[in-house]
Amino acid sequence: MRSMRFVKCIVNKSIFSLQCIVVSKGISPDELKDELPERQPRFIVYSYKYQHDDGRVSYPLCFIFSSPVGCKPEQQMMYAGSKNKLVQTAELTKVFEIRNTEDLTEEWLREKLGFFH
Repeated sequence: MRSMRFVKCIVNKSIFSLQCIVVSKGISPDELKDELPERQPRFIVYSYKYQHDDGRVSYPLCFIFSSPVGCKPEQQMMYAGSKNKLVQTAELTKVFEIRNTEDLTEEWLREKLGFFH
């Protein structure tokens, strides 16, 4: 996709690399979920166009940890063990987790962000 970048995240100078998807604009949650692997974890940093009930528009930066059921346990542990350090280092505040890529929908994300707005 044109607005997605795949980057390797190195946390604490670890010898393993993690896949982090950075989405800058113009991609819906449905398009994003189609790009996620069904059996591999991913960190996603997603700038989402959020339309408030009063008509205002904001672009919250969301961190989504995708850890689908069926991932290799070693991969899940590497990602889960690195998540908090990455969130703290990047100073991200809107942090969510999904266990099934099909859960990543516009409705799900709006519900999660509604807590902050």
